[in-house]
Amino acid sequence: MRYQCRELRRQDMTLSLQEISDRLEIEQLLVRYCYAVDDRDWEAYRNVFTPDAVLDDTVTGGIRSGVDEHVAFMKGALSKILISQHAISTILLEVRGDEASARVHCSCPMVVDLGDGKRQVFFQGLWYRDRVVRTPEGWRISELVEEGYWTHNLPEGFTF
Repeated sequence: MRYQCRELRRQDMTLSLQEISDRLEIEQLLVRYCYAVDDRDWEAYRNVFTPDAVLDDTVTGGIRSGVDEHVAFMKGALSKILISQHAISTILLEVRGDEASARVHCSCPMVVDLGDGKRQVFFQGLWYRDRVVRTPEGWRISELVEEGYWTHNLPEGFTF
């Protein structure tokens, strides 16, 4: 009996090469999203999404929109941010064929320009809830929703 339980557990935990590949590709997609935002590389940002993607960062004071509208918003929202470093972790993926869902923790320190040569570092954290689809170009985000937003040391009166 003990052998059967061990054998069942091993089979339940074994991923196929395709499943491993899909998971690695999706994780790299999520990393590319973070670098695109931090580098303000809006072409790379556009490339992580499907053309009809929906982005919702209303929890952080942002907007719900398509990709191009979001790029325009982000350019303004990040204009006072001198540097940001999105760090994602604890990626929970559920892959079902050509679709996947992800819940991803993000911690992000930001340096804001307060004017008159003054800067302040603040921290924010949130979860991304992503829907991801396989396209001919590879995995792409079709929906990104931010939730669970918190901040520490946010400058008084600061908004994105």
